[in-house]
Amino acid sequence: MSRRKVFLVGDGRVGSTFANDLLQNVKIDELVICDVVKKITEGDALDLEDLAPFVGQCTVKSGDYSDAKDADIAVITAGAARKPGMTRLDLVNTNVKILKSIVKPIVKSGFNGIFVVSANPVDILTTLTQKLTGFPKNKVIGTGTSLDTARLRVALSHKTGVNVDHIDAYVLGEHGDTSFENFDEAIIDHKPLRSYKELDEQTLVDLETDVRKKGGKIIANKGATFYGVAMCLTQICKSILENKAQVLPLSAPMNGEYGIHDLYLGSPAVITANGISDVIELHLSDDEEKKMTYSATKMKEVVDRIEL
Repeated sequence: MSRRKVFLVGDGRVGSTFANDLLQNVKIDELVICDVVKKITEGDALDLEDLAPFVGQCTVKSGDYSDAKDADIAVITAGAARKPGMTRLDLVNTNVKILKSIVKPIVKSGFNGIFVVSANPVDILTTLTQKLTGFPKNKVIGTGTSLDTARLRVALSHKTGVNVDHIDAYVLGEHGDTSFENFDEAIIDHKPLRSYKELDEQTLVDLETDVRKKGGKIIANKGATFYGVAMCLTQICKSILENKAQVLPLSAPMNGEYGIHDLYLGSPAVITANGISDVIELHLSDDEEKKMTYSATKMKEVVDRIEL
């Protein structure tokens, strides 16, 4: 078995939570943590290595961009955090500058693995990561609507009493204000979502609003969201390192799917050792197609204004 190595940039609350989740859920040989605040990465490396007796041996160390050279995956969580009242798009200019300062030295190191991006606005930053690196589109992935989808399934479970494992429903489009739920095609416990009497139209409208606003509510209460997205990152890395061919909702490259081109946007995709092996284009109702087009249009407007 080849040596498994993950290079993490960003040791804030998302990054450190992801590092902890990764070591507990995926067998890797080395984790290198990089951040502008070196003291924190050194402390985290010392703290995380204490997991070894419980989860297995793994070298955990504080490092710099040269350490990315032989990594399988480069995970980017670094970026300015969304503050109360801010939208993810408000972060664009600041986080594009940060992204450039990260991606270029990783590529310069000789890195030839897979980029996984979770900094916001994630669809835009994932699109720009691919443009900046020139990497094949399958080797650049964003967390996209994976967290939104998890929130949707939790909310539907609360409403119906059905276990989340038996709920097949996605949030599509932007990880942000133009996202939408595919209620028309969703399945709960092998039955169409719309067959559930407790899920009338107004309930679904309220549920959609609650899912979209959940992140802001968490930020208002505790300052940041990190548990959910950290586990989403872990599942993506697990699927890559273990070649699981798992279907996850992600910032996936659109090459004509839903009539969209040259943009990463939230859609289910198959993740293997080579990154994204297939983007799954779901059947959408006419109304949902309009929502997907609108979401892509809003994202494209922002991307086209950015000078790389």
